[in-house]
Amino acid sequence: MGWHQELLIGFDLETTGTDPRTARIVTAAVIEVRDGEPAGRREWLADPGVPIPPDAVAVHGISTERAAAEGQPADRVADAIAEALTGYWRAGAPVVAYNAAFDLTLLSAELRRYGLPSLADRLGGAEPGPVVDPYTIDRWADRYRRGKRTLEAVCTEYGVVLGAAHDASADALAAARLARAIAVRHAKVAALGPAELHRSQIQWHAAWAADLQTFLRGKGDPTAVVDGAWPLRELTEERV
Repeated sequence: MGWHQELLIGFDLETTGTDPRTARIVTAAVIEVRDGEPAGRREWLADPGVPIPPDAVAVHGISTERAAAEGQPADRVADAIAEALTGYWRAGAPVVAYNAAFDLTLLSAELRRYGLPSLADRLGGAEPGPVVDPYTIDRWADRYRRGKRTLEAVCTEYGVVLGAAHDASADALAAARLARAIAVRHAKVAALGPAELHRSQIQWHAAWAADLQTFLRGKGDPTAVVDGAWPLRELTEERV
């Protein structure tokens, strides 16, 4: 059986913004998925401790007032998410996140913000993984396909039903189902083991970032820098 036929852990965050180094967690979901169906889930609503901008509220529907009234303290949420993910990694289960570098970098920034152990610390110094990122994989496996690469667009491409877009649970489940669908379509992806796939995505993302950086500089922005790190970006550097 390929990795896509085993237990997959869907993961998604909804947040206060789009910069993973400064945005805060609002909602989160970690979902066990077997054969494309949810087998267990954990969900969180956090009080981020800062106002949630109107643009973010328009995306995920959680207001500052609701988060403050119903949410758990942000440090407890970040710690619980990190414990859940590292527990699955210790068991060898792949964590699936669409555009994983955003979610995992943001989670890492939250852990640092509250003085909590990092993901690597919780894994005895090992790097987090295996991670499966349908965004990175699809971009490599079907490089020349035109159109958007949003979760919604790529789900449509692979025939995956996305429930309520920008709902953490729906997005986490869709990401896991999408990873499975991509592997079914692309045998070369399915043939890789989880660890090998993780290493391959590091290379695929780095190559994509280098190409995009070259393109942007060729279009007149000589200072353009595209972060080639995956699945965790540097927290101390400002990147695209």
